[in-house]
Amino acid sequence: MRPSTSRTAGRPRYLLLLLLACAALARATPARAQLPALEEQAFQQAAALADPSVVRIETVGGLDVVGNLLTATGPTTGAVVSEDGYIITSSFNFASRPASVIVTLSDDRRFPAEVVATDGSKMLTLLKIDEDGLVPLQAVPKSELRVGQWAIALGRTYDNAFPSVSVGIISALDRIWGRAVQTDAKVSPVNYGGPLVDIEGRAIGVLVPLSPQRQEETAGVEWYDGGIGFAIPMEDIYAILDRLKSGEELKPGKLGISFEQMGPLAGQARIDRVRPTSPADEAGLLVDDVITSADGKPVRRIPDLQHILGPKYAGEEISVTVRRGEEEIEVRLTLAAELKPYESGYLGILPTRLPLDKTPEGVEIREILADSPAASAGLQPRDVVTAIGDAQVASAIELLDQVGRMQPGESEAVTYLRGGEEATVEIEFAAIPDTVPESLPTANIPAPEEADGDAPPTGRFTATLPGGTEEYWAYVPQQYNPNYAYAMLVWLHPAGDTMEASMMRLWQTHCDRRGIILVGPKAADINNWTPEEAEFVRGAAEQMIELYSIDPARVVVHGHAAGGQFAWHVGFKYRDLFPGIAASAAPLQQPPPDNDPDFRQQLHLLCRESDPSHPLVTQTAQALREQFKFPVTLSVTPEEDGQYLSEESLERLALWLDAIDRI
Repeated sequence: MRPSTSRTAGRPRYLLLLLLACAALARATPARAQLPALEEQAFQQAAALADPSVVRIETVGGLDVVGNLLTATGPTTGAVVSEDGYIITSSFNFASRPASVIVTLSDDRRFPAEVVATDGSKMLTLLKIDEDGLVPLQAVPKSELRVGQWAIALGRTYDNAFPSVSVGIISALDRIWGRAVQTDAKVSPVNYGGPLVDIEGRAIGVLVPLSPQRQEETAGVEWYDGGIGFAIPMEDIYAILDRLKSGEELKPGKLGISFEQMGPLAGQARIDRVRPTSPADEAGLLVDDVITSADGKPVRRIPDLQHILGPKYAGEEISVTVRRGEEEIEVRLTLAAELKPYESGYLGILPTRLPLDKTPEGVEIREILADSPAASAGLQPRDVVTAIGDAQVASAIELLDQVGRMQPGESEAVTYLRGGEEATVEIEFAAIPDTVPESLPTANIPAPEEADGDAPPTGRFTATLPGGTEEYWAYVPQQYNPNYAYAMLVWLHPAGDTMEASMMRLWQTHCDRRGIILVGPKAADINNWTPEEAEFVRGAAEQMIELYSIDPARVVVHGHAAGGQFAWHVGFKYRDLFPGIAASAAPLQQPPPDNDPDFRQQLHLLCRESDPSHPLVTQTAQALREQFKFPVTLSVTPEEDGQYLSEESLERLALWLDAIDRI
């Protein structure tokens, strides 16, 4: 007889299983309820194990502002790395160049400290106090690190009795081109320099602000409240500790090449530029070589190479294999700490600004600039440049790229058309001058043929970013014609006054005559720009670029006083967006990035003779020009009074902006 298949036949067994499950659940419920308390206990125990190795650092004196960032005056954190008094911390804590440093140990003993050395790649600073018997952190081997494991950020600031604790996980490994571990534990300036520990109290790494694009001490600090923090692996720190103890200043290693593509999705590593006298140049690498391996590791895409080079220091030797045509070539080279400052060649022309619906077949010359190589060679307005050497050029962007590959003093054949007849002349290129044209013809952009019902607004208006509350105002010439590209001036106001009405009064005529769109973002607190608002400024500029026809070669960020300081910060942070920075009464307060051929920028500094910033503005212009080889214009006027620019300086700035696409 077959067994019953009715539902009631299995009910006794089902009830038994249900009773057993309920009993198990009843036993598990108290344990589950205790889990948060047990986890909290484990976190506190981990902090207690690391506690003797976590110190408080106080700095005295130094700069109040670095870049656009108000430097902290409160204590920060450090980590003991050897028994004989060596302490590692974040270089962010020393961006203000303090006059003295005090270290407080976990037992409240205080010691003066000296800076021994810095690691400019990983943004670390090594300190030394005169004391023995300290407890160094134990490092977690990198091979044991896993995404998702507990990560506990420790700091020792105002309460010295016990470290502050912020719990998260390891959210990624090998970040910032192989230099750091990423965590979602709360990381902020108060625990920069402190350890990130595991559940056993061992050090995963030391907390630092980092950015994949920038190298200065404050790079990446704006991310601290966004669930993104970085720690340099402790194992890597111990690997270079002896070098730091010896006083060696460690710097990131530079190869001296660049690529046409960049970013996480960039393709094969085909060399676009080789910097003169760089390690790559001296090793014989050439434009169009494709890098296939480096340091014995395969390179399939540009990010592969960035991950290989990211942890490397200047002075380290690596092998590089390139494919040149059908040939594989291997070279050995030593990475450099510094590259010869890039300085672009200069032809001395302004390109004609054609309607956007017209396809260029060469670069028609709008204006020959005075005392330029083009003037000396006899080029004339309406000539059409078609080639530099063997490289054909069909547009102003292509011509600028070729001229930018020339160094001042180098010569090359320039081919051009005049009245349909082709001619060639040998031209010796110069450096971009620091002068402004005395005059330029106005834009003469014709009115649009007919108004488009969906056209964006013209005249003066106010707007916000999608989904945001940040506000900006703008002025677009009433006769705006979308078939022509306009310049854009992004105005960053000084503390306490947006100067919207004044800027409209001063700039409207220049905007109408020279085809300039004026944009004025407003700080959330009118008295102070914050580093986080740089993203808002970028967003406002990009929104205008999306709505209007704007020439990417003629976008300038401009500010006065505190707004000028913020203009330096924004302009150097978003070099891909702003080929021009104009700062009024605002000397640069920290070293600039390298003058980079991939991000060509021109700078204009302005002030009155009577302004207290005048000496520093002059020094800034000189240093940028002579040491860093930036194209710099300095405009100083003798007028005594006035909040902003004199009429003379304003006219010079408008002419400079109109000529910023010079080649």
